[in-house]
Amino acid sequence: MGKIHSINISAAKGVPKEQTQKAALVKGHGIKDDAHAGTELRQVSLLPIESVRLQIADAFAKHATVQIRPGIYAENITTEGIDLAALKLGDKLRVGKTAVLQISKIGKECHHHCAIYHQVGDCIMPRQGIFGEVIESGDIAVGDPIVLY
Repeated sequence: MGKIHSINISAAKGVPKEQTQKAALVKGHGIKDDAHAGTELRQVSLLPIESVRLQIADAFAKHATVQIRPGIYAENITTEGIDLAALKLGDKLRVGKTAVLQISKIGKECHHHCAIYHQVGDCIMPRQGIFGEVIESGDIAVGDPIVLY
């Protein structure tokens, strides 16, 4: 069983997300008040903190000035203790007590390399980020469990 390490939202696209302690997942929409919410396949994005930590170490070793942290990749939920790479399209995750995400996309195209890529030589989101559609609404909070459903 994994858990929510951080929840990250932003009012605009193209900017790093800010951390918040709780949020509402809305069926067929995404995270309430997040710029990336909508009816598309990529309603909610997830990225493992374990990968973020590895990239932080890599950035430090390369003396990069970019500050890597949860939300910098524009992911909505930074996970901990769940193997996102093992998930397949159509898999379902219960997040918190009642919310359910169905995996709708794995990875993404990176059309414009971000500051992380330019300073570190790599960005993990295109390969390790996954996306889900909200199929059951619910409130979530940092520390809530994430389980394969």
